[in-house]
Amino acid sequence: MSDDIPASKLGTTSTPSERPAPIKAVPVRHPWRWVAGVVLVVLGAMLVNTLVFSQTQQPHQSGSRYGWATIREYLFTSTVLHGVVVTIELTVIAMIAGILIGVLLAVMRLSKSKLIAGTAWIYVWFFRGTPVLVQIFFWYFIQALYPHITIGLPFGPAFFTINANSLFTPFVAACFALSFNEGAYMAEIVRAGIISVDEGQSEAAQSIGMSRSKTLRLVVLPQAMRLIVPPTGNETISMLKTSSLAWAITVPELYFATNQIAETTYKTIPLLLVASIWYLTLTTVLSIGQYYLERHYAKGSSRALPPTPWQRLRANLFKIRPVGQNPPLAPLSIEGAPHD
Repeated sequence: MSDDIPASKLGTTSTPSERPAPIKAVPVRHPWRWVAGVVLVVLGAMLVNTLVFSQTQQPHQSGSRYGWATIREYLFTSTVLHGVVVTIELTVIAMIAGILIGVLLAVMRLSKSKLIAGTAWIYVWFFRGTPVLVQIFFWYFIQALYPHITIGLPFGPAFFTINANSLFTPFVAACFALSFNEGAYMAEIVRAGIISVDEGQSEAAQSIGMSRSKTLRLVVLPQAMRLIVPPTGNETISMLKTSSLAWAITVPELYFATNQIAETTYKTIPLLLVASIWYLTLTTVLSIGQYYLERHYAKGSSRALPPTPWQRLRANLFKIRPVGQNPPLAPLSIEGAPHD
């Protein structure tokens, strides 16, 4: 077959002039991204215009459509700030109690005793199946069922008696309702986190003599936290907003405070925006805390921790690469061809 190849081609290599031209990479065009971007910019400009610059002319009101002057007037009043404090108190108390109840119920659900597991299941079934507002009213009117709460031995003598009217104030009733309801949801979250841990971890811990409770506390729960923290953060944010239902039993939380001012000033929309601004501020703080907590518990599962928002901002500010600029391509080389 060598006879078919010209002699001039044998034993020769390609010269630099015969090399193929370097490949010119052309980025893929995305025209619809530009269209979507333009649409979003226009909608954003329209939103800013109606929120900030739009004016209204009505017989009883004129000026800014959303009443930003009224919002500035009432945003930091003592009544609103007191409502913010009560909202935070309700959220903290309900979440602490709910987490404790949830951990206990999750362990009970995983028990080998059918009686213990069944009791926990009935609790979760009942409190997840009834509305929070109904539970709030139930605890508020508990004195209609039990005017006096007696502490003592079952079917035996009583040690002391408490008047239910003095015990179950509106704030206490709201705390009970929110805590017991949250405990049902946290039970399922914690149970899901526990069963996500490989059973080999528990078996290895028990093989070195660790008790079941110690294994749960030192081995299983620390590993389950990676899956428990994100939904718990969501539950905390949800609880912050759910606490507004306590206004129905006259708990002076944030929504109740702004609603009381709106009823006397007839400025409903600006006062609703005052409440919304405070809720958004509090949820933003909780979201930031949730992010760093998730990042902390991701140490055992990720080779490199995700950058913090501040690190991302610095990277975007100081290491900006022009759009469409690609890293230079290495020149293609043909085997046997001389290199420059």
